[in-house]
Amino acid sequence: MSLSLENQNGNHDKRLFLLDAFALIYRAYFSFIRAPRVNSQRMNTSAAFGFTLTLMDLIKREKPTHIAVVFDTAAPTERHITHVEYKANRQEMPDDIRSNVPYIRRIIEAFNIPVIESDGYEADDVIGTLAKKAEKEGYTTYMVTPDKDFGQLVTENILMYKPGRSGAPPELLGPKEVCARWDLDNTDQVRDILGLMGDAVDNIPGIPGIGEKTAMKLVKQFGSLEGVIAGVEQLKGKQKENVIAFAEQGRMSKALATIIVDAPVDVDHTALHLDPPDKEKIKEVFSELEFRTLLKSVLGEDAQVEAAPAAPAARKKAAANADQISMFGDGGDGLHGNGAEGSRTVDPSGRQPLANLSTTPHDYRIADTPEKQTALAKELASLKKFCFDTETDALSLQEAELVGLSFSWKKHEGWYVPVPAGMENAQPIVERFRAALENLKIEKVAQNLKYDMLVLERYGVSVQGPQFDTMLAHFLLESDLRHGMDYMAETLLHYRPQPITDLIGPKGKTQKNMRSVPVEIAAEYAAEDADITWQLHELLAPRLKEKE
Repeated sequence: MSLSLENQNGNHDKRLFLLDAFALIYRAYFSFIRAPRVNSQRMNTSAAFGFTLTLMDLIKREKPTHIAVVFDTAAPTERHITHVEYKANRQEMPDDIRSNVPYIRRIIEAFNIPVIESDGYEADDVIGTLAKKAEKEGYTTYMVTPDKDFGQLVTENILMYKPGRSGAPPELLGPKEVCARWDLDNTDQVRDILGLMGDAVDNIPGIPGIGEKTAMKLVKQFGSLEGVIAGVEQLKGKQKENVIAFAEQGRMSKALATIIVDAPVDVDHTALHLDPPDKEKIKEVFSELEFRTLLKSVLGEDAQVEAAPAAPAARKKAAANADQISMFGDGGDGLHGNGAEGSRTVDPSGRQPLANLSTTPHDYRIADTPEKQTALAKELASLKKFCFDTETDALSLQEAELVGLSFSWKKHEGWYVPVPAGMENAQPIVERFRAALENLKIEKVAQNLKYDMLVLERYGVSVQGPQFDTMLAHFLLESDLRHGMDYMAETLLHYRPQPITDLIGPKGKTQKNMRSVPVEIAAEYAAEDADITWQLHELLAPRLKEKE
C-alpha cells in the first residue's frame, strides 16, 4: 500500500500517531541482537537507540500533527484477573531492556511527546480507545506497532503503521490489506481468527487442532467463531469433536483477543499536538547514552555529546525504577523470550546467564581415522533421522571446500569429521558418508540446509530423503523474527553458541578461515552447531505440527 499518508484523509491537520511502546522497544532491542550497542560504561543501549531511531524516522518521514506513546503498567487487567493463565508464559523483561526503559521515557519527554497509560488496561486497549474516539473527531489514526492483533481495529481512518526494517520503508495496512492477509470480509473478523487459532504468545488457547489456515477457512465459511460453533454439524471427525468440546474455550479466547475500546482515556487535542523537542533535555539524555550521531541529527552538526555518561550508580537507579514496569503486553518481537549479547550475556528470563559451551556438559567426539568414520557412518545409516552440518573454508559456493562434517542426533552430543584440503584428498572421506546422506528413508536435519546440500553436491553427494530445515521452520512459525541459529539458540534454548569470530577473528583482511583452526577447537565449534540445530529441530517440529 502506498505510504502517501496525507491522501488518507482530507484533513491534513488531524493525523494522530499512537506508538505501542513495548512492542517497539522489544523490536528495537532485537534488531541489534547480533551487534549490540554498548557505550563506554558497558551499558547495552540497543533498546533505547533502536526506539529513538524509529521515533525520529517517523517524525521526519510522516510529520504527524498529533502523537503519543502508550505504555503498559504494572497493574493487572481484567483479563489477568479472570483468566490467570493469560500471558502467564511471558518471560520476564531482560536486564538490558529493563535498564533502558527509564531512558526511553526521558527521551520521549525530551521530544515533548506525551506518555499515556491506564492502570487496569493494556496498551492495546488504550490505543484502541483513543483510535476510535479520534476517528469520531475527524482524525486519521496510525497505530504504530508490529502486533497483528491490531488488525481488528483497522478502518478507513484507523490504520496500522509497521516501521520498516534494515532501511526498508514502513508498511501501511488499511482494511484492504488486513482483509487480504487473513482472507476476510471485514477486519472485525480478525478477532474470530484469533479466537479459533489461539495465540501461544499470550497463552490464549483457542480451539485445539485449529491452526491459522484452518481458522481462516472456517471464518470464510461461517463468518465468525460463533458461526462455526452454530454450524458444527457441518464439520467432520476430530475437528467437529473439538469444536463441540471446546466451544466455550473458543468464546473465551475471542474475548481475550478482543481489544477494548472504552478504556478511561480521552483525546486531548492540545497535549497530543506535536511540538518541537526540548533541546536541553535531548542533549542531556543523549549525552548520558552517548548517542553522538543522533544528537547531531536533532541539534545540528555542531552539537557535541558532553563527557558525562551515566555513572554506575545512576544506571542502578534506572534499573530499580524500571522494576515497577510490567510486561503483560510486551508484544512485538519478544515472542519466545529474549537473549542478549554485549557486556552481559543474559538469559531471556532475566534471572541467570545464558548457558554456553563452557557451562554445559557435552560429549563432542572427533572421527579422525577411517575406522572411526566407518563406524560413525554405519551408526548414522541405522537412524531414522540425524542432523548434519558442513564447515567450509569460504562462504561462496564457487570457492568453498569442505573443512569438516559434523553430526548430532542426541542433545549435547555430536561428532566432528575433519576433512583435508583438496577435492581428491577429501573425496574418500565424503564417500564414507554417502550411503547415510543419500538414504531415502532417513530424515536429514540442518540449518540453512540448501547451502550444505550444494556444498556436498560439489563432491558428488546428493542429500536425499525427508528434510527439515530449522531456519525455514522458524520462518513459518515466526515470520517477523530473525532466523539465524545464534538468535534462535538464545531466544528458544537460552543458550549462546560460540561465535565464529572466537576461532577466526573479526571481519577484515586479517580474518582467518576454518582451515587454519586446530582440529580440536574446530570440533567443539562444529559439533556444537550440529547439536544446537538438533535441539532446535526437537523444539520446532512439534510446533509446526501443532500449528498445521
